[in-house]
Amino acid sequence: MNANTIAAAIRKEIATGQHPYGSRLPTVRELAEQYGVSQQTAASAYSVLAALGLVRTDRRSGTTVTAGRQADAHLGHFTPPDLGAEGAQAWRPTSGGDAAEETTLVRQITATDDMNAWGIPEGSSVVERTRIRSVDGAPVQHKLTVLPYTLAARTPEGYDGIPPMLAPVGAAPVRPPHGVRMADWLGWDVAGTEVVITTEPMDKAAADALGVPEGTPAFRIVGISRDGEGQTVVVTVTTAPLHHRVTLNITG
Repeated sequence: MNANTIAAAIRKEIATGQHPYGSRLPTVRELAEQYGVSQQTAASAYSVLAALGLVRTDRRSGTTVTAGRQADAHLGHFTPPDLGAEGAQAWRPTSGGDAAEETTLVRQITATDDMNAWGIPEGSSVVERTRIRSVDGAPVQHKLTVLPYTLAARTPEGYDGIPPMLAPVGAAPVRPPHGVRMADWLGWDVAGTEVVITTEPMDKAAADALGVPEGTPAFRIVGISRDGEGQTVVVTVTTAPLHHRVTLNITG
């Protein structure tokens, strides 16, 4: 048995929750005895898992699980020209568990140079929102939302509260009526959404939020919604460790 085979077995156990987030795995010696291999092979298996961001090895604390059970970065039910069909789910646990979502940052900033690639002019006023999604207390997704301030400040007709996209950290989430897309509720005139999925090293913000080293490989899902004139309405950047899944339902 080689290191990749052992790593694959442990990865499956992490994905199904047999090794919960934060738990300690067997020592290298114990792992070698369990699989009947050399300690070098056992150590290599842990190196493979560490490279995927699934574990962290420390001389004093040993090898600790840094990932939760598998979850979906679910893009919803795709009905052209948008991803916001009734019944769409932004994400969901793959194998059950207590799912939670927390807003950790809401701020108004000046658009940076790298936002030009999303169609957001550098120097314009935008709002950034960050959410962390968890299953059984283990962080599984980091989601950044960026949109022009003028659109973020909109309120639905007949709504008297804080603009939903400006609700501060700690406030209860404001959701549209059942069967209504947030974009339609806020009058954003979304004509289409482009989604680009790549595997890339995590940036520092996502890595810190998910409890893994910066640069850990991950899914990076960038969704850019535009109006009928091609202007960017909202951008979402979802980061998920590679042992999770990215799914989509085609309904029309």
